[in-house]
Amino acid sequence: MKVSEIKVRDYRKNQYPVEDFIINRWSARAMSGENLPQEELLRLFEAARWAPSSGNFQEWYFLYAHRGTEQFDHFFSLLDIWNQEWCVRASVLLIVLSNRISPKGKEISTHAFDTGLAFENLALQGVAMGLVVHPMGGFDQERARAELHIPEAYTVHCMAAVGYPGEISDLSEYNQNREYPNQRKDLNETFQEGGFPPVSE
Repeated sequence: MKVSEIKVRDYRKNQYPVEDFIINRWSARAMSGENLPQEELLRLFEAARWAPSSGNFQEWYFLYAHRGTEQFDHFFSLLDIWNQEWCVRASVLLIVLSNRISPKGKEISTHAFDTGLAFENLALQGVAMGLVVHPMGGFDQERARAELHIPEAYTVHCMAAVGYPGEISDLSEYNQNREYPNQRKDLNETFQEGGFPPVSE
């Protein structure tokens, strides 16, 4: 069974109506190993480009490596062993960065928030294109910074695997057992009107 055949709404129940592409975005692992053309990758970056940002600084920055290249092997070596197990069939690996410093040399307080918005645009474009887009924090950030010569002004946020949907049976038994869309917290657990109550002495 291909991961693209999973019926997301069998696992996810929204409490209020939202667009299908929002519910259908989930971080699958099963990928086919097929190469992603550069033009298709650029469509993802184009989607990220249109995210909102404070002062229109557009602080996000993406490093990428296509499957079958020395850069891919290098990026792959940065991943922890648990992510390497399934990323071996990724088409592209990304490293997501943000520039903390404005052109005038001032700290941009929203650099991480803005970059998250850009990545979500990229991920949702991936849904529209039928791709797997899976962000992950399990990698060696210090090695990435040193070996890829990432400037000090840039924050390293995450890596991500991009690829075409693959067979779930190609994953390890452990990952097969968790290859399904997660549900979310109850909506009421994530917001409230007004501020927090004062802390009692």
